[in-house]
Amino acid sequence: MKFSHVLPLAALSTAFVLPPQEVIENIQVEENHRGNGWYQEAVKEKDALVSGIKEHYSDIEQATHDIWDTAFESASESVDWAQEKVHDTSSGIGSWLRNEAEEYAEFFEDHDGPKHPPHDGDGHHGPPHHGPPHKGPHHPHIKSNQTVYQLISESKYTTKLAKLINKYDDLVETLNSTKANYTVFAPTDKAFEKVPDHAPEPSKEVLKAILLYHVVDGFYPAGRVLATHTAPTLLKGEHLASEPKPQRVAFKIGLNGLTVNFYARIVAVNIFGTNGVIHGVDSIIIPPPNAIKIIDLLPSEFSTLELGLGKTGLLETLNTTDHNGGTLFAPSNFAFAKLGPKINAFLFSQYGQKYLKALLEYHVVYDHTLYSDAYYKSDSSDDAHGGPSKGLFHVDLPTLLKDRSLSIDIARYGGFISIRINAFSRVTVQDGIAEDGVIHVVSDVIVPPKKVGGLDADEVVPEYWNGEEMTVEELKERLAPLMHKGDL
Repeated sequence: MKFSHVLPLAALSTAFVLPPQEVIENIQVEENHRGNGWYQEAVKEKDALVSGIKEHYSDIEQATHDIWDTAFESASESVDWAQEKVHDTSSGIGSWLRNEAEEYAEFFEDHDGPKHPPHDGDGHHGPPHHGPPHKGPHHPHIKSNQTVYQLISESKYTTKLAKLINKYDDLVETLNSTKANYTVFAPTDKAFEKVPDHAPEPSKEVLKAILLYHVVDGFYPAGRVLATHTAPTLLKGEHLASEPKPQRVAFKIGLNGLTVNFYARIVAVNIFGTNGVIHGVDSIIIPPPNAIKIIDLLPSEFSTLELGLGKTGLLETLNTTDHNGGTLFAPSNFAFAKLGPKINAFLFSQYGQKYLKALLEYHVVYDHTLYSDAYYKSDSSDDAHGGPSKGLFHVDLPTLLKDRSLSIDIARYGGFISIRINAFSRVTVQDGIAEDGVIHVVSDVIVPPKKVGGLDADEVVPEYWNGEEMTVEELKERLAPLMHKGDL
């Protein structure tokens, strides 16, 4: 079997697209005051935007039968029907939904299906249902007495995946064990047809990493997937911390349906086994490249950022594995354009490059990987800790700009998550999963506070930039105290 690393990355480059700025501006939550004020406004706006689609997703979960083939066909029809409903009810929101529809996910918290893990036995009594999916709310039926491995190995839809799994006895043992629950995002045989015939076959080690990246540690039926932003897989990320931590996958919902890592579309949901659940996907999910490679794959959105990183030498610095995880707050091309032509001309001039370097360093966090719903610290043995749950979460993240931190506020209510930096700049696309951390796309270039440092830091109140028009001299005034003396 042959694979290509380029194929899914090409898909990513077309899927990871920012929404038009005019749409962002129309729906952007304006901050009345820092803290609970803007959070409450965000919740109100979210309720108004998505009330029209709440009822349509109540039956996203299709009743599952004890025979995979029947379940797969029926579940696929259910996904297609749900997509039509999403498209019908979201047309007024436009492309914003494509990247930010994670804000709708809390409506599915009550539709997770069973609140207990799969178990041995036949589950509900009575004959399995055959035929098209119901057009109204229903409850999933756990009928299978097979493990997730047995379901995959006996299905006519996953013959190629089964052959690959069978190459690894330990993986077979894991997926057959009932000591824990797993969620498998299973590429169908059609997914393998996307791989070019001339693509080189990966090594056995790489192939196993790919397979492990399709298995989420835990029980994630469709409702939980819809209400979740990221989830840990069985693949350990060697570059996420000093000790390997689970590499995560991200879930997004939009006009193309529910996807994993932006490009692998879920085409069937909730095939339950005795030790977990299977969802069918239409693409092979490849472990992600590093953050700089992802930026390079998306020139229509990040060419200005990449140019700046190259001019300042940061491109080479960030492209190494010297750091243990990290968070990149990536300004889009439009975010740079909002600074105005004069500031951009200055920053990218020979004289302004030292200021540009300081500005870009302020967007890079090393050794702290902050997802929208999980937090990895390089020096911690916990897989995910101290991250956002319901309500508000605040953390100050140290940046590459010496002794300067970013103030991060995450507001969460159910599946709705909003992230702000320095009380102003808003994350417009969350959780771009990378091999060495995570990328969050920001709506504005993050400019350091005007007042920083001092003999008594407690007496200094930072004045954050809130997007007002700025001159070159004002920008220099903000950046000059943060630069090395030799750079001035």
